[in-house]
Amino acid sequence: MTNEAIVDLRSDTVTRPSAGMYEAMMAAPLGDDVYGEDESVNRLEKTAAHILGKQAGLFLSSATQANLAAMLAHNARGEEILLGNCYHIFVSEAGGTSALGGIIMHPLATDTAGGLALEQVLAAIKEDDPHHPITRTLALENTVSGRVQDPAQHRQLAEAVREQGLSVHLDGARLMNASVALAIPAAEIVEPFDSVMMCLSKGLGAPVGAVLCGSDEFIGRARRLRKMLGGGMRQAGVLAACGLYALRHNIERLAEDHDHARALGAGLAEIDGLPVSHETNMVFIEPQAKDLEPLRQHLLQHRVEIGHQCPRVRLVTHLDIDSASIDRAITAFQSYYR
Repeated sequence: MTNEAIVDLRSDTVTRPSAGMYEAMMAAPLGDDVYGEDESVNRLEKTAAHILGKQAGLFLSSATQANLAAMLAHNARGEEILLGNCYHIFVSEAGGTSALGGIIMHPLATDTAGGLALEQVLAAIKEDDPHHPITRTLALENTVSGRVQDPAQHRQLAEAVREQGLSVHLDGARLMNASVALAIPAAEIVEPFDSVMMCLSKGLGAPVGAVLCGSDEFIGRARRLRKMLGGGMRQAGVLAACGLYALRHNIERLAEDHDHARALGAGLAEIDGLPVSHETNMVFIEPQAKDLEPLRQHLLQHRVEIGHQCPRVRLVTHLDIDSASIDRAITAFQSYYR
């Protein structure tokens, strides 16, 4: 048992490059990206923009940096964005939008699916009053903790706030999971948005990076902001090649992750006293408080690793998890609750 590879269910960020991805890195044409001369970066940016139906793209070091650049490009200091109270920009990006951009974040309560209602969004837009910040942007997310958002609802929100003069951004860290789950092209899902961020280092399996897409004018502003944020990279094509490989080979296979998560959820649901739910490539369990740490240690002894969330623990499937890994994980859980 000790020689078996660990079944790592902590996140889809833990994936390692495949042999094909390593080969793509080795063969990547390189240049100085700050001068705009890295052919691989340029190709990645154009490819991502084409996939998302936008004019231009910008390669950044991470989804967090891409979201921050987008917020800075859409908003001036002292202006306000509306977003969900559980969205990544608000809860998991160290408050960078406010700390570095001087931008006010107004969190709104999401529904059980992670969505926002049209009425609450419109009610949150501030009147033209010097006592209030100017509401400038609505930031949405898809997926939200694995939950696919309704494209029709997003379109309704985007069209309504745009009539009020707001821009609309999509944090699409796992956008391709939504696209595969819905069987709808990503470009159709993001068509109503002024900007969209797509992460490459989660389910798509690249080791680093995200692409921010939007209009030529928007990406021009974001490119300057990337430099300001310390994100000017030189021979970045070795990383961009991973992103290109991911976009060519790892989108459709996300369906396998969803199938594996469904199988994992079904197996764990047979355990008495363990609440389980499933969303795309994520399974959520809620062990009793007394079981949290003993369960983690037991699973580690069986070469299965889970996260440290509390009380609701997220299990995430990814390209390094196969059906045998799912069977091993279910067996390890069952042996604890036996």
